[in-house]
Amino acid sequence: MEYKETLLMPKTEFPMRGNLPNREPKMQEQWNDMSIYDRVQERTNGRPLFILHDGPPYANGNIHMGHALNKILKDFIVRYKSMSGFHAPYVPGWDTHGLPIEQALTNKGVKRKEMTVAEFRKLCEEYAYEQVDNQRAQFKQLGVRGDWENPYITLKPEYEAQQIKVFGDMAKKGYIYKGKKPVYWSPSSESALAEAEIEYQDKKSPSIYVAFPVADGKDVLATGDKFIIWTTTPWTIPANLAIAVNGKLNYSVVRVGSERFVVAEDLLEEVASVLEWENHSVEKTVKGSDLECIVAKHPIYDRDSLVILGEHVTTDSGTGCVHTAPGHGEDDFIIGKKYNLDVLCPVDDKGVLTDEAPGFEGLFYDKANKPITEKLEEVGALLKISFFTHSYPHDWRTKKPVIFRATAQWFASIDKFRDELLQAVNETEWIPAWGETRLYNMVRDRGDWCISRQRAWGVPIPVFYAENGQEIITDETIGHVSNLFREHGSNIWFEREAKDLLPEEFTHEGSPNGHFTKETDIMDVWFDSGSSHQAVLEERDGLQRPADLYLEGSDQYRGWFNSSLTTGVAVTGKAPYKGVLSHGFALDGNGRKMSKSLGNVV
Repeated sequence: MEYKETLLMPKTEFPMRGNLPNREPKMQEQWNDMSIYDRVQERTNGRPLFILHDGPPYANGNIHMGHALNKILKDFIVRYKSMSGFHAPYVPGWDTHGLPIEQALTNKGVKRKEMTVAEFRKLCEEYAYEQVDNQRAQFKQLGVRGDWENPYITLKPEYEAQQIKVFGDMAKKGYIYKGKKPVYWSPSSESALAEAEIEYQDKKSPSIYVAFPVADGKDVLATGDKFIIWTTTPWTIPANLAIAVNGKLNYSVVRVGSERFVVAEDLLEEVASVLEWENHSVEKTVKGSDLECIVAKHPIYDRDSLVILGEHVTTDSGTGCVHTAPGHGEDDFIIGKKYNLDVLCPVDDKGVLTDEAPGFEGLFYDKANKPITEKLEEVGALLKISFFTHSYPHDWRTKKPVIFRATAQWFASIDKFRDELLQAVNETEWIPAWGETRLYNMVRDRGDWCISRQRAWGVPIPVFYAENGQEIITDETIGHVSNLFREHGSNIWFEREAKDLLPEEFTHEGSPNGHFTKETDIMDVWFDSGSSHQAVLEERDGLQRPADLYLEGSDQYRGWFNSSLTTGVAVTGKAPYKGVLSHGFALDGNGRKMSKSLGNVV
C-alpha cells in the first residue's frame, strides 16, 4: 500500500519555488497596471478620513533598512485603516534641499565656483529629481501602497510658495527676527547649524586653568590677586571680555606661597588638589556679589576683563570663576548683553582666527590651542594643562566638530509662543507615552531657532533691504515672492535683481532712490520639511490638517516632530498632528544606527 494515497493532501497551483527575483517585478508591474492605489481610494471614498502624513526622507542615495522599516510600518497602518472603515490616502514625500546634495555634486567634480549660483542650483535640482526617481522605484519594490505618481517634493514651486507664506505668517506675528548671537557653527560646512543638525561624539580636548590678575579690586581685593578660570577651549581666550561669578556663592581668597588666588569656597579643595597646592591658607572669604565690577587684566592682551554676576555659574565643576567670551557661548552672550559687553568673535567662517586675535591670526581654531597655551605659559598665567576625552557637538553631515560663533543670523523666536507649543504637546497623543515628556522638555529648554544657512541649495529667506539697511518683510512682498516662486520656482531669486523681485512700482521710505538689495541666506532645511503641514495637508484636495498621525524614527523628536510643531503652532495655534508614533532604529552589527553618512547601511 502507498501510504501517500491514504492522505488527503491539498492541491495548489503554487510553484515549488518562490523564484522571487523573477516573479516580483511581474507582481509590481501587475499592481501598477491595475492602478491599485487609485482603485482603493475610489472604493473608500466618502468614508471618514484618516491621514498619516509622510515625513520626507532625504533624496540622496539608495534606501536602506531604516527606510524600509519606516515605510512598511506606515503601510501597515494605512492598509489597516482603509480596510476598517476609513478613507486613508497616503502621499509620500521627499526632502530635497540642503548640504548633502551640494557635496554630492562637488564630489562628482562639479566646479561650483566656475558657475553662477542659479546654474549650480539647477544642477542640484536635476540631481535631486534623479534621487527621487531612484528611491521611488525602491520604495515601490517594498510593496508600499501610495500616490507614487504624485508625491510631494520640497523643491517643487507650489511647495516653496507655501513655505514662503509660512515664513511670512510667522514674521507678521513678530516671531522672525535677525540678530547677532552665538550659534552652532560648522567650519567644515561653513554654515550655521540648528540643534537638530548636531550630534555628539567623543573628542579629546585640553583642560586649562588660567590666572587673571586684578587691576582694580574696588577695596575688596588687592591689586595682583588672581582669579582662576577653567576652560576646555583655549582658542576662545583671545575673545575673553569678562569673568562671571555667582553673587550668591562665597569666594575664598587663598594664599599659595607669595600669591593670592580667588576661587569659589565650595570648589577650593578640588582646585587645590588639581593644581597640587602643597600649602595654602584662606586669608578671607567674600560674597560673590561683592566682586561685581572688579576689573581684572586679560592675561595676553592689554585690555580689561570685567568681573560680572551670572546665575549660570555653578559649583558642579571648574573654579566658580567662569571665562566669558560673549562671541562664543550662549550664556556668555546673554550675560554680556546685560553688562553692555562687545560681541567679540575673532573667528571667520572657516574656523580661522582673524586679526582680532593678534598673534594667532591665520590659525585654524583647533590648531590655535597649542600656541595660545604656550603664550599663557610664557606670561606666567597658565597654572595647569591636561587633556581629557568628552562628549562634544559635531556636524551631523560632515561628522566634524562644531564651535559656538556669534554671527548675524535669522531666528524664529521660541520664547514668544513657548506656552502655546507646550500646550500643543500636552494635547497630542504620544506613542510611546514617554514621547510627550521628551518633546515637552525639548521645547521647554530650547533657545530660539536659527533658521538661516549660508548655502546655495535651499529656499531663499524672502527679505529685502532698503538703502538705510532696514529689513523689508510685508504682506505685499511676501505675497508677491510666493506667487513668483509658484510660477517660476525659487531659482528666480538668484536669477533676478532685487528690484525685479519686488512688486511693480514698490516704494519704501528707507529707499528714497528706489534701490533695494535682497537676503542671500537660505532657510534651514528643517523649515522646509516643517512646513509640509501647510504645503501638503492644507494645499492638496482630499487631505486635512491636523493629520491623524506622524510616524517616524525616534531621532525626529529634535527634527521633524519639533520643526513641524513650531511652524504649525506659529501659523495655526495648534499642532499639525493629533498623534505621534515613534519607532527605533535599524542597527548595524556594532549596534550603531544605520546611517548613509556613516556608510554602515544595508
